[in-house]
Amino acid sequence: MRITAIAAFDDNYIWAIQPAKHPHQVVLVDPGAAAPCQQWLAQQQCQLAAILVTHHHWDHTDGIAELVAQWQCPVYGPATSPFSGITEPLQHGDTLRLGELDIQLQVLATPGHTLDHISYVGHDALFCGDTLFLAGCGRMFEGSPEQFHQSLRLFTELPAATSVYAAHEYSLANLRFAAAAMPDNQAVRDAQQRVQQLREQGLPSLPSRLADELAINPFLRAQSVAEFRRLREWKDRF
Repeated sequence: MRITAIAAFDDNYIWAIQPAKHPHQVVLVDPGAAAPCQQWLAQQQCQLAAILVTHHHWDHTDGIAELVAQWQCPVYGPATSPFSGITEPLQHGDTLRLGELDIQLQVLATPGHTLDHISYVGHDALFCGDTLFLAGCGRMFEGSPEQFHQSLRLFTELPAATSVYAAHEYSLANLRFAAAAMPDNQAVRDAQQRVQQLREQGLPSLPSRLADELAINPFLRAQSVAEFRRLREWKDRF
């Protein structure tokens, strides 16, 4: 399975999944803008087979109506979402099977950033929207610290080799905060150097690996709700 970042807006990544057996059939994750997706699909001579949604925010959903009008594809997403474009509702514990594409993903409810947020995991990949970033996590717009902390704890139970496909290029800013929160963490300093080199070359810093996040991400390392709350409030002011 090949996974490619399609850049959108200032710092969004729309993830394009190409199954190994059917590389010209593409699944898009969180297409907040239609134009860059249409351009990429045309360049790759690919067809859009399905759309996955993690949560309802506009920068993850605004491109969906135009893409569906063109491709008539199903839209998978959270059953509790206020976004009206979802045709195949999902909830925690569901298994999403796209049998003709040989794709199978488990659905995790990951509220915190928003109440409807879900994540998809399978094929050694985690599509986590705005719940988990490289060295960071999303702002807490709707959920509670208890919900967000529990969502992150779910990720710590996944295999360490899992690749983390977050939806935003916030890595350098997150690493600056991680360095302040964990000043003696050599892994954070190493990650800053690595990400800086990638960004200077115009390359995405993502995906990251869960093993690396367990070493450098202060929010994922938080051992209690109180610690998570303190870090999140600090980051909001940082």
